[in-house]
Amino acid sequence: MIIFAGILLLWLLGFIFLFRVPRCRAGGEAIPAETISVIIPARNEAANLPGLLESLALQEPPPGEVIVVDDGSEDATAQLAEASGARVLPSRPLPEGWRGKTWACQQGAGAARGEVLLFIDADTRLRAGGLDRWLAEFRRTGGALSLLPYHIPVRPYEELSAFFHILMAAGVGAFTIFGRKVRSGLFGPSLMISREDYFRGGGHETVRGEILENFFLAESLRRAGVETAARGGKGVLTTRMYPGGLGQLISGWTKAFAAGAAGTPPPILALTGLWLSGAFAAPGLLLLGGLTGLYPYPAAGILYLLYALQVFSMLRRLGNYSPLTALLYPIGLVFYIVVFSRSLLLLRRGSDVEWKGRRIGNEPGRGNR
Repeated sequence: MIIFAGILLLWLLGFIFLFRVPRCRAGGEAIPAETISVIIPARNEAANLPGLLESLALQEPPPGEVIVVDDGSEDATAQLAEASGARVLPSRPLPEGWRGKTWACQQGAGAARGEVLLFIDADTRLRAGGLDRWLAEFRRTGGALSLLPYHIPVRPYEELSAFFHILMAAGVGAFTIFGRKVRSGLFGPSLMISREDYFRGGGHETVRGEILENFFLAESLRRAGVETAARGGKGVLTTRMYPGGLGQLISGWTKAFAAGAAGTPPPILALTGLWLSGAFAAPGLLLLGGLTGLYPYPAAGILYLLYALQVFSMLRRLGNYSPLTALLYPIGLVFYIVVFSRSLLLLRRGSDVEWKGRRIGNEPGRGNR
């Protein structure tokens, strides 16, 4: 029974690191949308960009300025952006030591005219009224406000992102049981910040060589006295990640997840690691009990169901995942472990990952080739 009690204690850890996922609250006076400059770093985003630009145009009122920084695209990204009425800014040659995204964001910020800057990835979409709710929440929080887009899986393989999203949500430290006592990190797909605070914190230049610039940008901003906050994107911001197939999904998560673990606060990293070990042990105990009879089969089944229900509770706050993904969560867990191990191995070797036509170095400062 000691084993069962130990796994149960590990299960309880999940309620500590992902206790709640607060959303942008409706109501209150929002910052005028006319003062917003939306900055979209885009490289080969012809398939994604039109949907985002359409969702921005449908906001009431729409943002005052939309800038698409074309990061050397080899497709129709620039033409589609121009046709949608966005201001297209061709990216200058990538300087030594910069990543493509950080360089695009820095250039967009320098060219923007708005008092508030909204950096947002091309594969996201704003829900109707989403910008107004985001701006109202930003008026309440001030500083830098980042949203974790609500994930919309479409094809079955996209459900395999489940544990990556759980760990990504936990990694910023914003959703713990300790609330505001833990300093919040920032999510990569979105960031709202005043122009003044952005440049006071040094902008993306301070994180120019980082793969997951959001982790380190939060630290740079806080050192400059700019507070950071994070919210769940449900009802405001959605995304469909890696629609190009299983290979794209594997490459996308491999690209940065080991580096992301390195940027996670150590207490959160320890909690999630212990919780994952319990999530792995629960089905193992169930299988072992069924095959050998060494462990009480009903008790092992209860542990497994507790983990499945907990995973379902987490996922419904982070995306439109199928209940089967939670019920069969060991499949997603094994996939996560394999891809994370691959990412860690490439990081240790200093190997590159192919992404959007570039070789992306896994060492900070190496930039994109």
